[in-house]
Amino acid sequence: MKEVIQFYGVEFRWLNLLDLLIVIFLIIQLYRLLKGSLAFNIFVGLLMVYAAYFLVRALQMPILTSILQNFINVGIIAIIIIFQPEIRKFLLVLGKKTPLSKDSFLTKLFLPDKFKSYKEEENIINEIIVAVSRMQSTSTGALMVIATTYRVKFDSASSIPIDGNVSAKLIESIFEKHSPLHDGALIIVGNKILAAKVILPVSENPNLPTRIGLRHRSAVGITEHSDNLAIIVSEERGTVSYAMDGTLTQDVSLEDLKVKLYEVLIDGYS
Repeated sequence: MKEVIQFYGVEFRWLNLLDLLIVIFLIIQLYRLLKGSLAFNIFVGLLMVYAAYFLVRALQMPILTSILQNFINVGIIAIIIIFQPEIRKFLLVLGKKTPLSKDSFLTKLFLPDKFKSYKEEENIINEIIVAVSRMQSTSTGALMVIATTYRVKFDSASSIPIDGNVSAKLIESIFEKHSPLHDGALIIVGNKILAAKVILPVSENPNLPTRIGLRHRSAVGITEHSDNLAIIVSEERGTVSYAMDGTLTQDVSLEDLKVKLYEVLIDGYS
């Protein structure tokens, strides 16, 4: 027997209520995902087109209805193209919350890794912290990207391959003010410094503080659509910041940065 809810004389089934709640949840997630980006304005524009379509259809205006309907039909493909980065990020966030993600209870229960040693990760963290500490004390500008779940994509044509072990001295020498590799980002994958002088995509988020420079915007840009951690040392103020999931956290202590590195490189895989 199907249970029916009466609301002002209109009958609703439980599945109708569930359907509505799922749609509301998806709209909220889309709003959180697109908020503060240029794609949000495009999204609002598309909603207005859909609203106009339903309005002219209700008013029985056949010409406008036909035009808007054809626009909407073609618009599905356009939406996929325009929102490709946002769709990718949405699926990435969704995948993290599934029962089979690396952080899930089921993965930890059925794929235990009790005997794994984290000495290598701890050594990498310590080397990064030492380098950041020294560069902070000398106000040496730096931008490092730590790839977490997959290799970060970047323009290899403009970068310099390094393929060296992560060490504080190597990081410092790369970002030394008179080094030809000083500009751009350093990419760390696993226990290797993959490349230096890497040009990263710059974030277009209008909600970022206006006083931040290109390093900070590039750090946010590379983390908006990829699961990576970016660390920034400000050349102007000598402060340390990091970006992850498109969010910038400024003026952090070395201890806070170390905690974040442990969270990314160790806790995320334990």
